[in-house]
Amino acid sequence: MAATNVDQAIVPPGRSPLSPPTRSVVSQDGIIGRVNAMVVRLLIRVPQIRVAVIASLDLMAVAATLLIALTSKGMHVTAGQPGVVLLFSILAVSAFFLTGLYQRSWRFLSFGDGLFLTLSVAVGLTTAWFAALVTHVLDGTITSIGAAMLIHYSLLLLAMATMRVARRAAREYWRRWVSAPSRVDVKRALLLGEADWARAMIDLIHADDRSRMEVVGVLTPNGRDRTLRIAGVPILGTSTMLSAIVAMLEIRSRRPDCIVLRDDGRTLDRRDFTKLVSLAESLQLKVARGSDPWGQMAKGTPRVDLEYMPLAELLGREEIKLERGYVSRMVTGRRLLVTGAGGTIGSELVRQLAQFKPSEIVLLDHAEYSLYAIDMEARESFPDIRFHPALCSIRQQAALRDVFDRHRPEIVFHAAALKHVPMVEENPCAGVHTNVIGTRNVANAACEFGARAMVQVSTDKAVNPVGMMGATKRAGELYCQALDLIGEDDENSPRFMTVRFGNVLGSSGSLIPLFARQLAQGKPLTVTHPDIERFFMTVKEAVQLILQSSAEAMHNDRGRGAIFVLDMGEPIKIVDIARRMIRLAGLEPDIDVPIQFVGLRPGEKLYEELFDTSEERIDSSIAGVFEARPLPIPLATLSQRFDHLERLVQLGETEAVCQQTHDLIKAPPIAFDRTAIVHDLSDHAAARAAILSVAPMEA
Repeated sequence: MAATNVDQAIVPPGRSPLSPPTRSVVSQDGIIGRVNAMVVRLLIRVPQIRVAVIASLDLMAVAATLLIALTSKGMHVTAGQPGVVLLFSILAVSAFFLTGLYQRSWRFLSFGDGLFLTLSVAVGLTTAWFAALVTHVLDGTITSIGAAMLIHYSLLLLAMATMRVARRAAREYWRRWVSAPSRVDVKRALLLGEADWARAMIDLIHADDRSRMEVVGVLTPNGRDRTLRIAGVPILGTSTMLSAIVAMLEIRSRRPDCIVLRDDGRTLDRRDFTKLVSLAESLQLKVARGSDPWGQMAKGTPRVDLEYMPLAELLGREEIKLERGYVSRMVTGRRLLVTGAGGTIGSELVRQLAQFKPSEIVLLDHAEYSLYAIDMEARESFPDIRFHPALCSIRQQAALRDVFDRHRPEIVFHAAALKHVPMVEENPCAGVHTNVIGTRNVANAACEFGARAMVQVSTDKAVNPVGMMGATKRAGELYCQALDLIGEDDENSPRFMTVRFGNVLGSSGSLIPLFARQLAQGKPLTVTHPDIERFFMTVKEAVQLILQSSAEAMHNDRGRGAIFVLDMGEPIKIVDIARRMIRLAGLEPDIDVPIQFVGLRPGEKLYEELFDTSEERIDSSIAGVFEARPLPIPLATLSQRFDHLERLVQLGETEAVCQQTHDLIKAPPIAFDRTAIVHDLSDHAAARAAILSVAPMEA
């Protein structure tokens, strides 16, 4: 059918296909069809053609080197020299076929291929020489025959290896210089890692036809093998010599654009890495990680994947190390409850707490999917621990009490909160309902149902707050402090501890995901003010601080009413973070990606603080942690004000809620008299009930 169509295509209009052949004009479609068919047939035969060409070249090499070897030792063929030489060569090449020599691609000649070639040549020549000697077509003394065989083997191996190396050299020359991308678009890179890793990375870059990267030098951790080359790329020194190396390459017009380091966590420790990033930024070099090239090869994708550095690596200080002994004594075998379990901090709390093998963990959250996700993850990761998902809001006092009544948690971690400044500023009633009334509900339930301790997660925005988010968190701090202080003289009284820290990197709705999204969408990065700065920490650090400080406070029975604060070093300007993220994405700030200053948002401060003006800052025995001792507000005053706030929230009196919240946290503190709190009260349960202004409830 296809042939008929082609014939019809070349018949001139008005003539029958059965008419006698005449000079006709072949249509363009017909020519293209025939050419395509020829190309397809040729491509099918390419492997056979390639093998035939290589075998023919080897055949000629065997014959030529045989004649040279015989002549050099004064030997000759007894009869029919051309035919004997041809048969000898055919026999040798046939042996090469049997060894599998022609099943290898010599475009990628390696040491293993060279060794295999050496063995194949030995097998082929041994077979051919043995046949020649047995049939007596060659004559000579034993010494001359042995010498001729050695010369023949050496010359043939050299000839065949040269042909294959030339094949690879031609391919590399074509790929690098003829078909290479425009030199204008090429980005020059330095590699930092062990020599074996650098060689693998160079091979991956060369294997990617779409790569726009040129490796101009290799830096090794120990600086050994300087002046040597890896795959044609010079080893220039160590990371400490980066400034001098960049200056030298700039003189040679080969200044690098970025430095790629091995992503194994061992090439550089945290301190050296921080120094490297700082030095690279001063030299206007981008810093990137090179993913494991062996993993890429295993996946069959020789693309080089560069993962730019996360900001968490650039905090400029050591991460907090968890003292597992104290935490284990507090958590192991106990019943725990985590509010806000589906959030960033809450979910990390669940993961870390589960490692200490509590008897059960109640996961409490009002968001269904977030609760489902952490419940499924926890069950899969820790199948020996009982998890109880509780779909409940801390605003719902009755439902919350029911959860506490059913599970009777011994330690409560309170991470549920509304934390976004603009959201709480726009919705102050919701902020007060969750952060103030909700915190009171959790704390009261912990008292009522016999919890040993409650740990509240707070924020540096609660210090000298100007907005509603910080003010509501400050109110929660004061309430927990007051509850903690009333148990000063009762060793069985529950502990109420507060942990305060700054911005958490990577948390939902935080700065880093916002910048990453804006970069991915090609939008300008938005910063509120050129001088705004914040304290930063990682999610892991935040949770470790919560566990470490609360565990040590309970173990050592530290003084009540303190707030634990992480020493997070110096605050970082947000605009510096924006510029750093742009550079780490391979772009230039204010050139490739502009930075827009959009103005401070309602309730936002230029500078965050870690200690309130009314607090006393003292050193702590916990490494990397300070303690703040605020002047307390009487619990009776707080309870009365909280009740009033709750009524205003129910009425939706937004302005009154804002005013009353700020007035509350500015209420005059007291010189706290611990003995007066329980004076004339018969027992701690009655004291607690009186101060909370609620009647004791039946368990």
